[in-house]
Amino acid sequence: MRLGDHEQLAIMCGSAAAGPASRSVATSRYGLRMATPPDDARRGSRVVERWDRQQVPLYLLAIALGAAIGLALPQVASTLEQAITPVLALLLFATFSGVPLIEVGRAFRDMRFLVTVLVANFAVVPVVVFGLSQFVADDQGLLLGVLLVLLTPCVDYVIVFTGLAGGARARLLAAAPLLMLVQMLLLPVYLSLFAGPEVLEVVDVRPFVEAFVVLILVPLIAAAGVQALARGRRGQRDRRTVGVTVGRAVEGATAAAMVPLMMLTLMVVVGSQIAAVGAEVRSLARVVPLYVAFVVVAVAVGVLASRAARLDVPASRAAVFSVATRNSLVVLPLALALPESLSIAPLAVVTQTLVELVAMVVLVRVVPVVARDS
Repeated sequence: MRLGDHEQLAIMCGSAAAGPASRSVATSRYGLRMATPPDDARRGSRVVERWDRQQVPLYLLAIALGAAIGLALPQVASTLEQAITPVLALLLFATFSGVPLIEVGRAFRDMRFLVTVLVANFAVVPVVVFGLSQFVADDQGLLLGVLLVLLTPCVDYVIVFTGLAGGARARLLAAAPLLMLVQMLLLPVYLSLFAGPEVLEVVDVRPFVEAFVVLILVPLIAAAGVQALARGRRGQRDRRTVGVTVGRAVEGATAAAMVPLMMLTLMVVVGSQIAAVGAEVRSLARVVPLYVAFVVVAVAVGVLASRAARLDVPASRAAVFSVATRNSLVVLPLALALPESLSIAPLAVVTQTLVELVAMVVLVRVVPVVARDS
């Protein structure tokens, strides 16, 4: 069984701050023997514990603050929008730093999990999306926005929320490149089937490639570098080198910063988009119940698919989040590149983001209840 995040931080900080001879031995709540960290490391661990206990109210507060800023100061929306990608990349770097890459390698061999998320996302979910999209089939812009966002499974902050709910982050991280590739290949097919072949003339898939590089590849390589530094060279891992000290310090800092970084991400995303959504609230009100319905149905699909595949609890939770969370931040550039006559489409994508952020904060508590040991 894996240690909790705050215990991992305590061990990591203790190993970085104290030499082998100066560490006493304690026992974790899982019965594992571990080094007792010094006072400053224990204080850092307590801070992380406090952040963790207050996650849901803190995230709701961040969403409310973002909405207040965006509505009170609509002129800052463009600045906040430019900050989304770097802030999200930093959040994902912190997330990846906390996922031992050896676990990602093992996750690639978990074919049962990979097949489950692929079938659920690309065989079952499209049927659900087609049914929901018929409620806005009379408006081409809304239809295209709904299809773009609901047909594409998330590959970025879903990993963060999965970890918060006790899901298998490493397995979802391993599945991310495959999910991105398959959605790039199948999105044109489903758009053609659901909205007509003429829609393919106005959709550009380049943002998918850019998002994969900036939000997945670069943070993952950086996190791998930090983990390599923290481990040190083989045969010298007990020696305090500058590289090891720096690597462990960065790992400790990113672990402690996870909740504040998620709050910043929520605030920036909501603050950058809330004013634009408010200006078209009457038209966009039609898609809100569709997005809420999607989350409810997607959670059910994820739970049933996980049970059918007999996944373990962490993998089941990861599968549920994969099915319920959409790739809105990646497809938004696609929607923004559409002709002016379809200008409502990117706002429909943004509306889904706002609904989903609230839903994810709720699901962090709900998924551990519906996906647990029987």
